[in-house]
Amino acid sequence: MSHAFIVTKEHRRFTEFANAVRKDKTIGICHGPAGVGKTNSARRYANWDILEPYIDEWGPRGDHDAKHYAIANRSRTVFYTPEVLCRPKDLMSDIDHWQMKVGICADEHLRSLSTDAASSRQNDVKRLIELLIIDEAERLTPSALELLRDQHDRTHLAIILIGMPGIDERFRHYPQLFSRLGFSHQYRTLGREELLFVLDRHWKRLGKVLDLDDFTDAQAVAAIERITRGNFRLLERLFPQITRVLKINQLDTITDDVVEAAASILVIGN
Repeated sequence: MSHAFIVTKEHRRFTEFANAVRKDKTIGICHGPAGVGKTNSARRYANWDILEPYIDEWGPRGDHDAKHYAIANRSRTVFYTPEVLCRPKDLMSDIDHWQMKVGICADEHLRSLSTDAASSRQNDVKRLIELLIIDEAERLTPSALELLRDQHDRTHLAIILIGMPGIDERFRHYPQLFSRLGFSHQYRTLGREELLFVLDRHWKRLGKVLDLDDFTDAQAVAAIERITRGNFRLLERLFPQITRVLKINQLDTITDDVVEAAASILVIGN
């Protein structure tokens, strides 16, 4: 995302959930409708927007390495999205790759602090990874789920599976996996107070002040609430269009008409 991350109550709840799964070294499920912010929260928790491009580049070392090593050590988390129709063998190979790379970065940080502590771990850097987050978990086949369960049993790696509503019921068909589930977290849409908090940030980004005592602002908020229904992703898609409508029409005020015009540009499901 191009804008600064907005910490909502749902994100804080996800962080508490992830910390609990990680501490107990168990398997957890996070489920919720599309667009509520599950992926954004998971990537934020894993610092993946910083670590992923750094590891992908994996070129000559530079002055910025120490910062990334410290982030990897603090995170000790791998975020992974399987491909559609991903083969179990490829899945485990990819996960092993990311665990190794993040582990190497974390180990480098430990080396900078204590040579003795680092040398005792350097031959098994994957052990430094404490949590694996898998997005789009519906794509996982029964064989892939069994491989993940086996890895959890052997290494005590904490795992979070993220998916759509109903994924928890699907896992009931896999007793060995289901019996190891420690936590289930439902990621909800934005409530009224959170929606107003997020809208206040968007108004400020446009150099405006949201005032619910102003009838025009109240109408605009009501239109946004009706259109997005608290869906975070849809809200984030709507505001660039609102900005575009304001600019094209040389307007200074966000009205319900502006919101409706912006929404008409988007493909919004019922």
